[in-house]
Amino acid sequence: MRIRLTLDGRQTGATLHDTPAARDFAALLPLTVELEDFHQTERVGDPPRALDTSGAPGSVTPRAGDLAYYAPWGNLAFFYRDGEHSPGLVLLGHLTDRRELDRMARATQVRIEAA
Repeated sequence: MRIRLTLDGRQTGATLHDTPAARDFAALLPLTVELEDFHQTERVGDPPRALDTSGAPGSVTPRAGDLAYYAPWGNLAFFYRDGEHSPGLVLLGHLTDRRELDRMARATQVRIEAA
């Protein structure tokens, strides 16, 4: 599924994976999330509820541009740098245009909608 992210007023695209967690995330759209930096690697924010992570791998190594859900804390993660192998991290999708990583690194809010 294709989605549109609006990062501090500017739109970019992303694609969601075909997984239970990504489909559950898509059911929440449209959604606006306030973001803050975490470890100078990702922007994080809270969805309105926990996502279904059934069938998800137990851990993944995120790459710059990945959109993810960190199940232990229940937050969304938007990676603008490669991350470390992380138990409980569920990949939801990825940015279509990696040139938007700098914008993601500074974003304080993201609006997410179906494209």
